[in-house]
Amino acid sequence: MTRPNVLLITTDHWPAAVLGSAGHPVVRTPVLDEIARAGVRFTNCYSEHPVCIPARRTLMTGTSAREHGDRMFNSLGEMPDLPTIAQTFRDAGYQAYAVGKTHTYPQRDRIGFDDIQLDDEGRTHFGVTDDYEIYLGDKGYLGRQFSHAIGNNGYHATTWHLPEEAHATNWATDTLCRTIRRRDPTRPAFWYLGYRHPHPPLVPPRRFLDFYEGVEMDAPYKGGWCDGEDLPVMLQAFMKRYNLSSRDTAWARRHFYALCTHIDQQIGTIIGTLREEGQLDNTILMFTSDHGDSLGNHGIWAKQNYYEYSTNVPMILMGRKGCERTGFGRTDDRVTCLADVMPTLLDLAGIGIPDSCTGVPMAGAPRGHVYGEYGEGELASRMIRSGRHKLIYYPAGNMSQLFDIAADPDELTDLAGASDHAETRARLTGLLLSELYGSDLDWVKDGKLVGLPNRTYHPAPNRTLGLMRGHQWPVPPVNPGGTMNFFPESPQGT
Repeated sequence: MTRPNVLLITTDHWPAAVLGSAGHPVVRTPVLDEIARAGVRFTNCYSEHPVCIPARRTLMTGTSAREHGDRMFNSLGEMPDLPTIAQTFRDAGYQAYAVGKTHTYPQRDRIGFDDIQLDDEGRTHFGVTDDYEIYLGDKGYLGRQFSHAIGNNGYHATTWHLPEEAHATNWATDTLCRTIRRRDPTRPAFWYLGYRHPHPPLVPPRRFLDFYEGVEMDAPYKGGWCDGEDLPVMLQAFMKRYNLSSRDTAWARRHFYALCTHIDQQIGTIIGTLREEGQLDNTILMFTSDHGDSLGNHGIWAKQNYYEYSTNVPMILMGRKGCERTGFGRTDDRVTCLADVMPTLLDLAGIGIPDSCTGVPMAGAPRGHVYGEYGEGELASRMIRSGRHKLIYYPAGNMSQLFDIAADPDELTDLAGASDHAETRARLTGLLLSELYGSDLDWVKDGKLVGLPNRTYHPAPNRTLGLMRGHQWPVPPVNPGGTMNFFPESPQGT
């Protein structure tokens, strides 16, 4: 049998719930909905480390932070010496090409691909001008990709300021389509497409924003636990990081959904290219995201937390035509995670899975639980998702939360103190304890969680305006120290 092609599409900041096929009341994603009907949608897929670099390391190596070494956001950390999904496909005789965002350092590290056409979100301060910026220069827009004046981690929004063809989503789509057409016809292909959106800046082309003109936006929800006293310092930081009015929240959501619809439509172009090249029936397609975005739920924006909109990511898998292992028109409620991506795609392609992989094939036996870890010390959080329940743990203040995701998908009710859920809490706490390592063991005494002292969080001024970027020409100076501080603080009393 002819070996299948494999196409892995990854977005940035896309929650699992923001799909028409997931029942979202507002967003329009007709292409992805159709792909889901042609395959299987996994409803409980989790980003174990819901922030870009650690999540992408997991995606590319089939391992978690314990193995790949980053549960923070180490922007200057080199990839670990582990087999990558690209190299494993190449070792099996595949050609392997990537387009878009990979978020590695050094930026031109190919991590096993034959070549990468790179969109690095304008991180020229690390010394590289990426291929998208080069394209803009060739088209007469040199240095202007951030002239919309919207920060890379802010939720103010506007329309795209250049012609639509110059948008990063269009560039990535067009570049991948050309890569598909230029493939070596004697070998199967592994293609990776990394869209940078709907990650802020929220700058969709006007025609996609028009889709939502006059449409009432869904409002954020808020759990009863949000107003509790002595919330962990990290949770305080999440809630104080942004302060959007209801009007600005609706504005941000409208632009966010427009970016999603833009990507959805562009994926249709890729499907058309595969079909016209006679490759669609022999291509395995997976769509996912590195993490989600809280979008104002529980008073939180962005990622780095273990509530559903931040950590539960889309996972759509369409096998090649007639694949009985994936089937079609199905939803699968088993718990999966990003570490499962690499072994899943290798398994479906009939390629051996490296011993280094800790993930498991999604078409195989179900995993018992997913463990999530982000941060260290007092700004850490941990997660266990097993069956229908999720445990979130904050060491600061030694706080645990327990949610029944099947009955309460919006996580409105914290069951950690409910006597009728004591057995479930104890079981998930036991799983959590079994996963801790390194400095996390300082939170444990005599086999029990004791955590760390808590304190009050005092936000600092947002001096970078959500990582505002300047003009990229002349190219900004190399500035390796210009890294991101997710939770800036002011001295108490300022």
